[in-house]
Amino acid sequence: MVGTPQTAAEDRGRDRRDDRPDQATEAFLGHRNLLFTVAYEMLGSAADAEDVLQETWLRWAGVDLGTVRDQRAYLVRITTRQALSRLRTLGRRKESYVGPWLPEPLLTTPDVAEDVALADSVSMAMLLVLETLGPTERAVFVLREVFDVGYDEIAEAVDKSEAAVRQIAHRARAHVAARRPRQVVSAAETRDALDAFQRAVETGELQSLLDILAPDVVLLGDGGGVKQAVPRPIVGADKVARLLAGGWGRVAGISSLRSAQVNGYPALVLHLDGELDSVLALRIDDGLISGIYAVRNPEKLSHMERETLLRR
Repeated sequence: MVGTPQTAAEDRGRDRRDDRPDQATEAFLGHRNLLFTVAYEMLGSAADAEDVLQETWLRWAGVDLGTVRDQRAYLVRITTRQALSRLRTLGRRKESYVGPWLPEPLLTTPDVAEDVALADSVSMAMLLVLETLGPTERAVFVLREVFDVGYDEIAEAVDKSEAAVRQIAHRARAHVAARRPRQVVSAAETRDALDAFQRAVETGELQSLLDILAPDVVLLGDGGGVKQAVPRPIVGADKVARLLAGGWGRVAGISSLRSAQVNGYPALVLHLDGELDSVLALRIDDGLISGIYAVRNPEKLSHMERETLLRR
């Protein structure tokens, strides 16, 4: 959680400028959930998004508010610049990551699922698509397509001309369209597929698993070198079904396996011996599960302890 600044010393004679930190705090906290969402969608990491918000506050606290025409736009601009810097560092960090890297799952509030566009934008499937964009492309796509920021404001945030931003946005949209889920899936449709998947995993019935998995389903596991996970993607319904029925099926059968709202959609949360062990998010295409994202790295599960407020 981003801490609020220390208030100025009380003084009857303090001038208007001395009141600025209180005004800055109010504005920052008023937009905090939006800024976190921007940073998280750019980074796929809640921990890094929190760090970006800290850096955003430090810069915002030094701004002369009298010169700021649109506080929301100004704050989004600062957050975007800090996230871009962090995104480049994160990219280097991922190069030495042990095994597949997955976004950090968030326990989200029911209202996120009600905003279909927001839920789609923060889904694990979409965040993985965004991972295939370059840093600037990702920033432009997120700001334009998710938050409807004007091209002129995006240009200031990414230090490009407006014409260049329009070209980047066009390329990014085409890139994402070719890789995103074929259609936006409602929470109800996801829950139906999730329920069928959960029953199949709990029973370990191979045919039940094959019935709910897409032929080209991909399973990714993120243990971060701390917890055991599949070291590389498992592709194909038969291979994934046999892995789930033979290994995870037995584990799930003796553990707490429940559904929860994760990144705007229903997902499965696995507890072992009373401790959170894994989060399984799904990608659904045409009623079948086409992607399974199993996050086991303990460092990525801290935001499953409490709901995270996301806003557009």
